[in-house]
Amino acid sequence: MSVDGAVSGFITAIVLMVITWYYVTSARRGKQMPEIRKLPGLDAIDEAIGRATEMGRPVLLANRTADVGSVHSFALWGYMGYVAGLCAKYDTNFINIAGDYLAAAVNEEVIKQSYLEAGRPEAFKPDTVRYIPGDQWAWTSAVAGMLKRERPATTMWIGYFYAESMTLSEVGAQIGAIQIAATTNTAQLPFFVAACDYTLIGEEEYAASAYLSKEPMLTGTLVAEDVGKFIVVVVVVLGVIAQLVDPKANLISNWLKF
Repeated sequence: MSVDGAVSGFITAIVLMVITWYYVTSARRGKQMPEIRKLPGLDAIDEAIGRATEMGRPVLLANRTADVGSVHSFALWGYMGYVAGLCAKYDTNFINIAGDYLAAAVNEEVIKQSYLEAGRPEAFKPDTVRYIPGDQWAWTSAVAGMLKRERPATTMWIGYFYAESMTLSEVGAQIGAIQIAATTNTAQLPFFVAACDYTLIGEEEYAASAYLSKEPMLTGTLVAEDVGKFIVVVVVVLGVIAQLVDPKANLISNWLKF
């Protein structure tokens, strides 16, 4: 029994694996990587933390769904390390809310390391990382209540959110917080765009994390992803040209079915 596209799919997977391995290895060895474009929302992070410092109010960063194996957690840690470092530098209260107990433990270590690198390990507070368990709306209610009580001047919603995005961003807007969101869930983007000051859309979530953290693994995979996209575009262009030259041949279509 044959399966259409099995061989071509296998070859494509091998090519992408090799490209990813090459760029991740190159990044770890310190080789020059293509420059990542700075997104407008990244400038707002420094401004928002500065505003929180001036107002004497905390900075809050939250994600409910990401566990330690999620790609969103790896992206989140890039933001978290950068924000925690700035909060340590400016002596601004930092609050992280996690919905997974293992992620909460890793988050604590990431934040502690950022405080240590900023030269202020003693500024880390035991209640910086707050683990709130529960399902979607129980977690959302707890976070909304915390927003009302502690009134952070800056809120950051990073990761994959569901319908709670509307409630959280609306409460953040009610307390006058500068809000920065980043998500790949396109169904929730309208709510973040409407209520937040800056929204990173789709893959910008990962690109911004790599830009802020300068982590070789993130940078290498991001470059490899863009190279893969370029290859896809080249294949599409070649397919269009081949189809125009000989419409009956279907060269690319037949190759992809191989």
